[in-house]
Formats: sequence, C-alpha cells, structure tokens
Amino acid sequence: MITHPAYAVEPWCLRETALNLDVLPQSESVFALANGHIGWRGNLDEGEPHGLPGSYLNGVYELRPLPYAEAGYGYPESGQTVIDVTNGKLIRLLVDDEPFDVRYGRLLAHERVLDFRTGLLYRTVEWMSPSGRTVRVRSTRLVSFTQRAVAAIAYEIEPVDAEVRIVLQSELVANEQLPEAGGDPRVAAALECPLVPEEHAAEEGRLRLVHRTVRSGLRVAAAAVHQVHGPGKVKTYSRSSDDLSRFTVTALLEPGQRLRLEKTVSYGWSGVRSLSAMHDQVDAALAGALSTGWEGLCAEQLGYLDAFWERADVEVDGDAEIQQAVRFALFHVLQAGARAECRAVAAKGLTGPGYDGHSFWDSETFVLPVLTGTAPHAAGQPLRWRHATLPAALRRAKQLGLEGAAFPWRTLNGEECSAYWPAGTAAFHVNADIADAVVRYLSATGDEVFEREVGLELLVQTARLWRSLGHHDHQGNFHIDGVTGPDEYSAVADDNVYTNLMAQQNLRAAAEAAERHPDLAAGFEVDDEETAAWRDAADRMSLPFNAALGVHEQSAGFTGHQQWDFARTGGDQYPLMLHFPYFDIYRKQVIKQADLVLAMYLRGDAFTEEQKARNFAYYEPLTVRDSSLSACVQAVMAAETGHLRLAYDYLGEAAMMDLSDLESNTRDGVHIASLAGTWIALVAGFGGMRHRAGTVAFAPQLPEQLGRLAFTVQVQRCRLRVEITGSTATYTLVEGAALEIEHHGQTLTVAADRPQSRTLPEPPDRPEPTQPAGRRPARRGWAATRVDRENPVNRAELRAG
Repeated sequence: MITHPAYAVEPWCLRETALNLDVLPQSESVFALANGHIGWRGNLDEGEPHGLPGSYLNGVYELRPLPYAEAGYGYPESGQTVIDVTNGKLIRLLVDDEPFDVRYGRLLAHERVLDFRTGLLYRTVEWMSPSGRTVRVRSTRLVSFTQRAVAAIAYEIEPVDAEVRIVLQSELVANEQLPEAGGDPRVAAALECPLVPEEHAAEEGRLRLVHRTVRSGLRVAAAAVHQVHGPGKVKTYSRSSDDLSRFTVTALLEPGQRLRLEKTVSYGWSGVRSLSAMHDQVDAALAGALSTGWEGLCAEQLGYLDAFWERADVEVDGDAEIQQAVRFALFHVLQAGARAECRAVAAKGLTGPGYDGHSFWDSETFVLPVLTGTAPHAAGQPLRWRHATLPAALRRAKQLGLEGAAFPWRTLNGEECSAYWPAGTAAFHVNADIADAVVRYLSATGDEVFEREVGLELLVQTARLWRSLGHHDHQGNFHIDGVTGPDEYSAVADDNVYTNLMAQQNLRAAAEAAERHPDLAAGFEVDDEETAAWRDAADRMSLPFNAALGVHEQSAGFTGHQQWDFARTGGDQYPLMLHFPYFDIYRKQVIKQADLVLAMYLRGDAFTEEQKARNFAYYEPLTVRDSSLSACVQAVMAAETGHLRLAYDYLGEAAMMDLSDLESNTRDGVHIASLAGTWIALVAGFGGMRHRAGTVAFAPQLPEQLGRLAFTVQVQRCRLRVEITGSTATYTLVEGAALEIEHHGQTLTVAADRPQSRTLPEPPDRPEPTQPAGRRPARRGWAATRVDRENPVNRAELRAG
C-alpha cells in the first residue's frame, strides 16, 4: 500500500493522491474509522466499486455450525462470525441522471486523507460524467470518540463548468451483498442475509431500520437524520422498506453553487432490549448528536485526540516512514479500544471481517500494553469483558475436567469457537496472558477498584486452572503437559517454557492478590492451603534446559527434533500451514512466531543476560514469522541482546505490516496487534521499557539509523516523557508525584522540577544471528523509504534480504 506511488509519507496523516482500484480493498481497511463500538470501513461514499463493504458493531455476530468429519468430546459446536450490519455510509450521487461512478466518465482528481490529529477522513474528487459535465465532490467522515453511538458525514457537491441537476440518495442499507470468501482460513465466513427485518421508517429526512439476527438473537438498530444546505429550490423525499431506508435530495446548481448534506447516523444493539427500546435508543443518540451539531462533533473529536496525543505521541527522527507508521498504528489501536466499554478488541479491530472478527490472546499481550501506557481509561475495558465472560470460561474448564476457568483461544461472545482443537483446547496460555494483562494494568494504574471488582477473581480462577492442569513429579517439580504455546507449529507439547513461566507469574500474582484482599478471597473460597499450593507450584515450575547447547528448550525435547529443511522450502510456500500438513510441521524444529523469545521479553527476570543472548541466537534461524505477531517481539529481543540493526529491520516489518500489506490480507482488516507492536518495538525495544514490581525500568539503545526517539507513557498515575538522543537518555516527569524508575539497572528519582539525564552504555558486541533461508526481514534504507521513486523495490526481494 504505502509503497504505491499514490501514497505519500507524512508525519500526521495517511494521504492517497490518486484512486487505484488495484489496492482499493486494502485502502478500505487502512482508511477505516472506528471508536471501539462502531466500525466503518473506508469505502467510497457512493458504495461502488468496493473491495469489501463493511459496517460493524463490537459484539454483534451470528452463529454458524462447525462441521466435523469426526466429532470428539469437548469440541465446540458452533462458531461465531462478525456480520456486516446496517450500512449508514452510503450517499449516492446522480449528475443529470448519470450515476457518479469512478469507473465511468473521467476521474480528473481524487484524494483521500486520514488525519490522525482530527480523527477525520477527508475526500476530494473532480469527475467528468460520460456526457461531459464536471463536478467537484468533497466529503468528510467521522466516527465519534465522544458520542460512541454516533458517526457522521458532511457531503458537498459543486458544478464546475455548467448548470447541472443533482440528485443525492442517502441510505441505510441492511444485508448488503458480500464478495465470496477465498480459501484462506483467516478470511471471514460470509453469511448471507444474517439480519431479519423488524421495523423500517423514513419521514422528513429521518431514517430508521431495526433488524434481528437469526441465530444469535441480537437486535440491531440504525437511524439517520439529515440537514440540507443549498441555494434555490431543494426538494427532498423519504421512503423505506425492510432492508432499505432512503432520503433523496434534488437541486439545480449553477457553477460555484454548493449543495451540502450533513448526515448523522446512530447505532445500537442488544440481546435483551425490546424493539421499542432499541428504536428509542438510536433516536436519543441522534438527538444528542444534533444538539452538538456537525461543527461540535468535529471539535469534540479534535479535543479528544489532542488529549490522546499529548500523552501518547511517539517522535522518531531519521525514518519518515516509521514516524508516520507509529502514529498510524497508535490511531488504529485507539480506534479499536477507545469506546469498547466491556467489549473485546478483535484481531482486526472493527476494520474488516478477517479472523471472523474474533478476539485472541493478541489483545492482552500486544494491544493492552499500548493502551495501558497511552490510554489507561480504555485498557481496563477488555479485561472487564473477560470478567463478564468468566461464567463461560468456568463451564469450559469443567467440561475439560479442570478447576477454575479455561478462557477461549478465539471468541466473540466468550465461548470457544475454534474447531481446531490443538489450538482451541490446548492453548491454555491465554489464561496466563489475561492474568499478565491484569498485573500490568494494576502496576501501571494502581486501580484498586478494578482489582477488587475484576482483577482478583480473574487471577484466582486462572490460577486454579494451572494447579489442576499441572502436576508434581516424584521429585516435586511441577509440570504442565500437553499444551500449545504461542508457536502454533509446535502443538500439544510438554512444559512449554512460555506457558510455564507465564503460569508461574499467574500463580504468584493470585496468591499475593488474595493476601491483599482476604475478605474477597474468602468469598471465592480461597484459603491458606490453596495459596500455598499455588506458591509451591510456582516455585517448582519446570523449565526445560539443554545443557549441551546452553539454551532453554521451547518445550521438553524440542531441541532434539529434526530441523525443518528451509533450503528446500520455496518462498511461495509460506505460510507453511497452507502448504504442508500439520503433522509434518509439528515434529520438526520450525517456529511460526516468537515463543521462547516472547517469554524472554515478558519474563525477562527468569533469564540471565547470557541465556537471553544464546536463546535468541538459537531460535532466530528457526523462526519463519508466519504470524504478524512475531516481528515486534523479535525486534524487542534483538535490541536487548545488542543486535540494533536487526531490531531496526524487525521494527520496519511490524510497522509496515498493513501499510505495505506484507501478509497479503490487509484487505480483510488491519492487524491491530502488529500495529500495537510498532509501539512495542520502539518503546520496549529501543526504549527498553519493562514493568517491574512497583516500578518501571528502561534500558534504551538506538540504532544508528535513528537520530532521536521520544515517547510519553503513563506510569502509576504519572506521565513520564523519555527522550533518547545519541548517547543520552533524559527522563522528565510531565505530571504526577515524584517517580522512582530504573535506567540500565540504576535507580533514579524523577520529579517535576528535576529531569534526569543519563548516558547510554555501549551495546554488547555479538555476532548477528541468521534467519531461515529467505525469511530475513527487509533491510531498511533508501529502498524501504522510497527516496528513489524511479527504482521501485521488489518486496519479495527485500523480505528475502
């Protein structure tokens, strides 16, 4: 995408200077607007052509059967798929009875700009109709951060060279026809006509549609209201039917005259509220938005984002693409979670139907650290959603013969919906990932209300699972067998180090939380014997280590497996899961994504510096990065072990995942976790930020390609600014009481009037590890930053190194 000549590199926006239909589906994802509750793909206002139409509400889904050739006990019976809800974006234009369609006539100019500071999507078009009439169209679109049920569009049409008759058709449309899904399992399962009509209305510019899903029983309401501004006689009409509600405007315009339509749309959904309650709800949301007005909505959006960027901005000197990419990433992460409010953050956010709209462990491990550091008000909400789904997790654990809770690997409503049991059943690490997010959130915010209402019970029930899933051997060591860690190319393994280390932290955190809140713990029937058992399991946790190689094993026996034949694997055979049987993959040393390396990032306290270096060097040549979650983690650990150039290249891969469409599936929505990984690679990688008990530590190092890195993070109700320039790091307390931090192991106290500057040590000098043949990350340089437009870069060659 961004390597296409139509896309400019600018620090505060994503600009498309010409419309190219070959990347239209990708552009719909990157130009998507959302607020965590509503998601609108960046489709053209007139609706066609499109790659994939999409309007989404967080939590609205339909059920579908999961067929099995051979069913087994405990297999999920139904899947959940995000659905395309009522489309409120559509504004069709006819110029002297000719439909405005960019595929006909002549497109004289076309520009779209997604402004990260205003939160608005701008579009400017000049089009000559087949009969020779030229018009100029301007539209501005927003999905409100401050009024979460509201989205709005301002649409202007102006003749350029002659009088024209204009017809605008503003619509609410349900059950749009969707393109057929491809064979890639990551693509959503298309559901035809998932919405059953219940009510429709259209009167004096007010539109409303109410539908209900067939199987999941969710009621969805959408309403719109219009304000028209134009010269002379402007006539309007309204009509509605089951799946269509339309407001039509007609006017005769002279050159220089403008017709402006302001369309405000509201959404609501519920599994329990009545029909009348739902249409009242969306009408009330419209009333609030109308009282604010279009200019007021834009001002609120700007104010919200001003506050966000003040506490979240990351400044990068030396790489214009990375600067743009990290702000693009932060904007989309905010859009995914800002107003989720007890709902999940899906892997694609609300930008497309990829992965069926499911939420994975990506949210807790990659997205929530970013929200915790930049928008703490939003970070706790997905964890409150996990707590709300705790009854389903308790039932799932009981079904599997376990105690406590077994949270799902992928889900929309809290029920496991993966038909692939080695992941859906055996990926128990999601329990510890949720617990890790709870611990991190509490460490960063000190939110005692959250700990008592949500955190304690999540920690207790996840800890109970580990104690019942694992066992002590005859020597007293604690083992967790038959699990799938983050690396899905190594399934149903014993003593996965990542799982064991994260479970260890989970067990200890649960015991400590129970001691802090004995009254609440007693209500969950936690006693001293149980907390002692948790601590004992944690203290005796098994961590496989190959003494001959001097490295930790990803899981017991892993280093004894046959290595994958990378030399005979072609570049077109990645991802491996689409070209080789899992049986062959499972028994070889080949890694889909960072696993043990992720453990070293999240549980760095469990490894020595020498172990980190040796482990990283061993696992780099085995990791193929068939997951978008991997590059940012490898960037972090490459930086920590002194491989700054390699870390910089991995940063580039994480940052450009969607802007360069590296996985060829950005059309189905952006990769929210990889976008979050851009921030992680910069802040945790080159900034070296790690959360420790009661404090935060930094170990900054910059690659020579970057002249300066500055970022702000929220720590213990304080706002801390970190600026790294050359060989110096400066820590400034922007807001809050004096804060104790660490700089490369040295304790510092930063106060409002006492910034602290420290020099950076020289990074260790170690041989750079290799990667599997053809899987080295692209070298960043003149080619990657497009200084030379006349020498286009072959992305496959770059990725092959």
